[in-house]
Amino acid sequence: MAMTMNQHDVDMPKEEEAVKEDELLMSRSDRSVQTKRKSSGSGEDSLDGLLDHSCCPIIPSLSPRKRTTSQSKTEPPLLRTNKRTIYTAGRPPWYNVTGTTFKEAFVIGLCGGSASGKTTVANKIIEALDVPWVVLLSMDCFYKVLSKDEQELAAKNEYNFDHPEAFDFELLVTVLRKLKKGKSIKVPVYDFNSHCRRKEWKTVYGANVVIFEGILAFANKELLKLLDMKVFVDTDSDIRLVRRLKRDISERGRDINGVIKQYNKFVKPSFEQYIEPTVQVADIVVPRGGENFVALDLIVQHVHSQLEKREITVRSALASAHQGQPLPKTLSVMESTPQVRGMHTIIRNKDTNRDEFIFYSKRLMRLLIEHALSFLPLKPVQVETPQGSIYEGRRLAGKRITGVSILRAGETMEPALMAVCKDIRLGKILIQTNHDTGEPELHYLRLPKDISEDYVILMDSTVSTGAAALMAVRVLLDHDVQEDKIFLLSLLMAEMGVHSVAYAFPKVRIITTAVDKKVNDEFHIIPGIGNFGDRYFGTDAPSDWYESDDGMDY
Repeated sequence: MAMTMNQHDVDMPKEEEAVKEDELLMSRSDRSVQTKRKSSGSGEDSLDGLLDHSCCPIIPSLSPRKRTTSQSKTEPPLLRTNKRTIYTAGRPPWYNVTGTTFKEAFVIGLCGGSASGKTTVANKIIEALDVPWVVLLSMDCFYKVLSKDEQELAAKNEYNFDHPEAFDFELLVTVLRKLKKGKSIKVPVYDFNSHCRRKEWKTVYGANVVIFEGILAFANKELLKLLDMKVFVDTDSDIRLVRRLKRDISERGRDINGVIKQYNKFVKPSFEQYIEPTVQVADIVVPRGGENFVALDLIVQHVHSQLEKREITVRSALASAHQGQPLPKTLSVMESTPQVRGMHTIIRNKDTNRDEFIFYSKRLMRLLIEHALSFLPLKPVQVETPQGSIYEGRRLAGKRITGVSILRAGETMEPALMAVCKDIRLGKILIQTNHDTGEPELHYLRLPKDISEDYVILMDSTVSTGAAALMAVRVLLDHDVQEDKIFLLSLLMAEMGVHSVAYAFPKVRIITTAVDKKVNDEFHIIPGIGNFGDRYFGTDAPSDWYESDDGMDY
C-alpha cells in the first residue's frame, strides 16, 4: 500500500551543474547521467586542483616545506571552484576482508509522468541525503536507436517516445544490475535533437545510492526487482503540460504546435495506459514533487537507516587476520643483494637528508620495476637483424601495460615505470583514511579507457595492513581488469599486508624489495621506513595525521 505525503509549496535553489568528463568515477550530464558525490572530483583538471590543495607535486622540489592542513571540521566537506563543487568525503569500503563485494548500492526508483518533476525530486533527495557517492541515472538515456523511417516520424512528432517499446529495457536492466553490484558501467547518451545516441557513452562507477528516474521506471518486472524503494511523483496534468512546453521549445528546439500535437496523440494516452497504473506498486506517492518536504524527509530517513545497516570495518579485521601463516607463493621479493641492502640502509635511516632519500628511492624503484616486468607473459617472435639474419626474440603476450598509482606516494614510482615502458598509459587512485572511523575511503579515480584488456602495474610506496591495496585492487576488478593481470608493486611491505592482499585476491602478483615482519598498534611498519610521502615530498605531517595517508598505507 503506497503512502501519500502532502505539504505546502516551497521554492528551492537549483542544483549546481557539474562539468562533463570523458572517463569518470562518477558522471554528470544534462538529463542523461547525473551524480553528486562527496569526493575530490573527477577528470584531469580536478586532479590538478586536488594536488594543489594537498601540496603534492608530481616532481618534488628539494626545499623542505610544511604540509598544509585540511579544512576545519566545522566546515562542510567540499571545495568550491568557479566551475564546480568538489566533495571531499570518500567512499567507504564496499567489500569484506575476502575482497568480495557484499554491499550492493541502495536503488531508489522514481516514476511519474513526463515533466512531473522527477529529476527535481531526485536532486532534492541527493542534496538532503548528504552521503558520499550518489548516482542519478535517467531512463532518457535508454531510448532505442531509431531506424531511418522512425527518425523521419520523430522529426514530424509522429513517433511515440512514451510507449514501452521506445525503450531498450534489456540494456537498462543490464546496466542497472551491474551498477547495483558496484561494477563500472557505460551509459548511452541520447541526443533529443537528432533522436539518436551519441557516439561517446558515459562511464559511471562507485555508487552507494542509485536514484533511477523515468516515466516507465515501474513498467518492467525485471527492473522492479532491482529497486529497493519505489517513489511515484504525482503532479497535475496541466502543470506537466506547461513544463513540457517550456522544456521542449527552449531545450529541444521544437515548435509549440508540434509539442501540443505530440502531447495529445502520444504523451497523454501513454500516461493513462502505461504510467498512471504503476502507482499501485509505489512505496511512497509524492504529490507536487520537489516541493513536498515531508515526503522527501521520509525518503531520506529510510535511506539513511538502510545505509547504516550495511556499514563494515575492514582495517581492524585485516590487522587480526592471517597471523603466523607462511608467505604466499604469489609474493616475489627482490634478492637482497649488497647493493639493495645498502640502498635500504640509506632510505630507512631517519638522518638521511631528503636529497639522498629521493635519489636512492628512485634507484630502488627502477630496480623494482625491472624485476616486476620479468613476470609479464612473453610470446616468441622472430625479427630480422640489419645483417639479414633471423633473431628468435620475445614480445609481450598481451595488448599493453597500464600503470596505476595510489596517490600520493605511489605516484613517485611513475617516472621509473615510464623510463622502462615507453608511452605507457597511467591511471590514479586516491585513498585516504577517515579520521573518525579509521577506515580507508576512496576519494578519486582516473583510469584509462579499456583498461580491462591490460596488464596493470599497481604502485604504492609502502603496504602495511593492506587496506588501501585491497581497495585499489577491488576498484580494478570492478572495472573488469582480470585478477591475474594485476601486479601490486611496493618498495616495502609488512607481512600483514602481504597476507591480506593474497588472501582476498590469490591471483594478484605481489612484488616488493623487502618485507618487514611487524606492524605496531598505529599500523606502522616496524622497523619500517617512516612516512614515505612526507620524506619524499618534504612535508611534515601534523600529529593527528595517519601515516597511511601518504606512504605508510593501512
